[in-house]
Amino acid sequence: MSIITISRQMGSLGDEIAELLAGSRNMELVVRERVINDWLPEDTKAYVRRMLAESPKFYLTPSEEGLTYKEYIEHRLTEFTREKPSVVIGMGAQIIFSGNPQALNVRTVASYATRIGRVRREYGVGENEAGSILKRADRKHKRYIATLYGVDWADPALYDLTLNTDTLCAEECARLIGFVVDGRKLYRLEAKDAITERDVYPCFRHPAEIEFAKILDLYNFDWKYEPKTFPVEWDAEGNVTMAFCPDFYLPKFDTYIEITTMNQKYVTIKNKKARKLRELYPGVNVKIVYKKDFRALLERFGDVIGSEGA
Repeated sequence: MSIITISRQMGSLGDEIAELLAGSRNMELVVRERVINDWLPEDTKAYVRRMLAESPKFYLTPSEEGLTYKEYIEHRLTEFTREKPSVVIGMGAQIIFSGNPQALNVRTVASYATRIGRVRREYGVGENEAGSILKRADRKHKRYIATLYGVDWADPALYDLTLNTDTLCAEECARLIGFVVDGRKLYRLEAKDAITERDVYPCFRHPAEIEFAKILDLYNFDWKYEPKTFPVEWDAEGNVTMAFCPDFYLPKFDTYIEITTMNQKYVTIKNKKARKLRELYPGVNVKIVYKKDFRALLERFGDVIGSEGA
């Protein structure tokens, strides 16, 4: 993992966690001040640096290189983190590195009361003044992300991991993040180095599925194993209570296949799921297939292919 982004509410220990991570894992700490003061061209005028520190809209102004300052900084961040493992604080990094397999996007939060207490201790101010400081900081964070990226800073989908620091100290949070980072590294190493039967076939759930896959290969049919799950029932709160994940998908025929045995109990359940799937997703083709019908089904598909090629 070469990039950890930290998005934080003021008073949620985000800066302290970032510093601990950078120090303990030998990573570069990248903050806004460093980017504006050290990464912008030397001849950048003082008012440009001041405006970048104050106004998110100014990031959309073209620089002397032709790129907007937003694009210039994104480019520099991308290039820098490609060469050096980095902890990046703020700057919309959770969006810049969204989808990057080498990035872990973290957000730190805390309750309003906890944040008030931390701001009061840090700045030596009363509760009302601390509240004003927090509201101003939250407003600026939200405006920056909304102005430059058109998304809600608080959207949980932007983050891989959100930590509530009401009862977690900075050291605990840093260890938790490190645990996730190391776990990802180990998983990818094992996936890369493992040479097992799964390199040929997936991990099937039933011997009948293995047999069906081999017959598909015999007929030279392209197939995917359990590529999609369809929710078919929800409870009153909107939680999925029943879903249907057909065993195979045949792209050539845009058809899902569910393998079943002669056990009537399971046939009834699968038929119910298939019926609901057809009702909720009318464009989806799904077939329940008994083991004894494998070859008859595929021969019928084979006839279709033959007639297309004739």
